[in-house]
Amino acid sequence: MNIEIIKKIIAEWLEDKVFPVLIERDVPSPVLAQVSEIIAIAGPRRAGKTCYMYQLIQDLLVQGKWTREDILFVDFEDYRLADFTATDTDVLFTAFQQVAGRAPTFLFFDEIQQLPGWSRVLRTLHNQNRYKIVVTGSNAALLEREIATELRGRCQNILMMPFSFREFLRFHDVPADERTLLTPGRGRVLKGFEQYLQEGGFPEVVKKETVQEKRELLQSYYRTIYYRDILERYNIKAKTVLEAVMRYSLDISSDLFSISMLERELKRHQLPGSKQTISNYLGYLKESFFIVAHDKFSYSPRQRIMNPKKIYLLDTGFSLISTGFSENRGKLLENIVAIEMFRRKKECFYYKGRRECDFIIKEGTKPTMAIQVCWELTPRNELRELRGLGEAMRTLAIEQGLILTHDEEKELSFEGALIRVMPVWKWLL
Repeated sequence: MNIEIIKKIIAEWLEDKVFPVLIERDVPSPVLAQVSEIIAIAGPRRAGKTCYMYQLIQDLLVQGKWTREDILFVDFEDYRLADFTATDTDVLFTAFQQVAGRAPTFLFFDEIQQLPGWSRVLRTLHNQNRYKIVVTGSNAALLEREIATELRGRCQNILMMPFSFREFLRFHDVPADERTLLTPGRGRVLKGFEQYLQEGGFPEVVKKETVQEKRELLQSYYRTIYYRDILERYNIKAKTVLEAVMRYSLDISSDLFSISMLERELKRHQLPGSKQTISNYLGYLKESFFIVAHDKFSYSPRQRIMNPKKIYLLDTGFSLISTGFSENRGKLLENIVAIEMFRRKKECFYYKGRRECDFIIKEGTKPTMAIQVCWELTPRNELRELRGLGEAMRTLAIEQGLILTHDEEKELSFEGALIRVMPVWKWLL
């Protein structure tokens, strides 16, 4: 790797880098000077990981103890670093010392998964006990499974998602305190929720004025996940099959993903794609933070594997580029609950016996809560929703039952159990 290119990148960071306007996020803010572990920030592309890094850097600079010359920031998606490998790390530190005049104290590595052998590099740097290290990555497996094995005990994970509903309201300067919800100001919260439900929480999408602008930006995110995070990363040859799996996931969100049905559809169009290939690609969509997948609840691992998974988009904004999602508002509402469960790091399943229940929350070894989601309770659907919830609670010995709706709040008694009904927007807050 040419050291002059690296020196130029470092000089740009030290002299020219201007931080964007930063939005406060509801995630932990570690005191880096006191942290011994590597801080690993994982989440989908464009969710705000880099801006959160900038926030941590600004926090260091305002303390007055450090300057930019103490901080090495590298974006591994910079096209000039396309040939950078683990063996170039020494060149990087030599270049920094030459440009900054001293060795760095803090290392900020953005999109670390682009660096081949990244885990070995991090382990080596951490072993030296000279640096405070912060990294980001847009791959779930990269910053969970691999760090758990390679860097066990050395890593502190932070999940960075698109805006939560509370963060979305904060961006729009809409107060969501208890007093506001008791006044006409509640109307602004409800209006905000309608927008959040339809357009999602990606920060740059939220900033756009028109639905067309939002749709175009989400389409570009979709293509980036397709090409960079899956096609290139996993060296996939069957492009049309990957496209079919992504499009199918987009269109059937909040429903069961039938691998057999998609396989038959591919064959009908004379496209390759075995069940194993489709299953593998589905796993890549999860690892790239495009979808969340819930297993059917069972105490048997084999049964969980054998049954179809229920698929949710990791941001409801992607519904704007779907051809089969946007008309069903109840599915959209269920999807937003699944996203929040993922944000809260809850272990979730769906229940399917004689009847169905949308969410089973598991704490430790036991299921502790059953949740149904529907747009509204009506004389036509109330008994069906209650029966599905009641069967799940009885079968799994769950005491807590909840029905989340668009904007209803009350308590119901069903088969001796007290069922709480509340609006999704209030549950999100």
